[in-house]
Amino acid sequence: MAASKPKWVTIKTTLPERPLPLNSSRSPVTTDRLLIRALVAEDAPSLHILRTQPEVMANNPQGRPDKDLEETQRKLSPFLPPNDEKTYNCAICLKETGELIGIGGCHQPASLFGWPAIGYMIRKEFWGQGVATEFVKAWLDMWCKLPRAEAEIEIDRRTLLPDEGEESSPELVTSFTLVDNLASQRVLEKAGFERFLAWEDADLRNPDLQVTLIGYRYVSGRRLRN
Repeated sequence: MAASKPKWVTIKTTLPERPLPLNSSRSPVTTDRLLIRALVAEDAPSLHILRTQPEVMANNPQGRPDKDLEETQRKLSPFLPPNDEKTYNCAICLKETGELIGIGGCHQPASLFGWPAIGYMIRKEFWGQGVATEFVKAWLDMWCKLPRAEAEIEIDRRTLLPDEGEESSPELVTSFTLVDNLASQRVLEKAGFERFLAWEDADLRNPDLQVTLIGYRYVSGRRLRN
């Protein structure tokens, strides 16, 4: 289903205070199975294992495995000092061993919809075990606990909730998936996201092709007011 073109509006909302907490000040968070912590330069070799799995990279806009460790290090660099104050991306590790099995969080403070966006990548050996859902729920809790500030931002009006006007909005986190990536859609829905948009766009992996994308939103502003 093709969607109408975006219409940008300026709204009042809340967002995490900027700059975001530096990696050095971020406390690790544990769940039943996971340790979620700040990324460090030494994660590059483990991240390279993740980013050279064809099944993982098939759903990444890059569309191919990293060529070498140097390329992986370049992909890690935006989440390390001095860039860490701009994003809120995390290492996803096994709690029992500390082994890095994924990466995820807010890699885009202003996504294609204007709102912060969440994304994640998990090694294929851990697919289908609820690990991604466990991470997304924990990360959302971490995100919602960050100190807030009033903000005025430009957003795609199609993200607005049906009962909201165009002057202010509860704070949102957005994400999107390919229409055939049912596993990621289930993860987002289990974590509290709702589907709000479907549209056709150029495939970033091959701009000559068109793909159908599904947009999701999570109302973190409402959670903060509870």
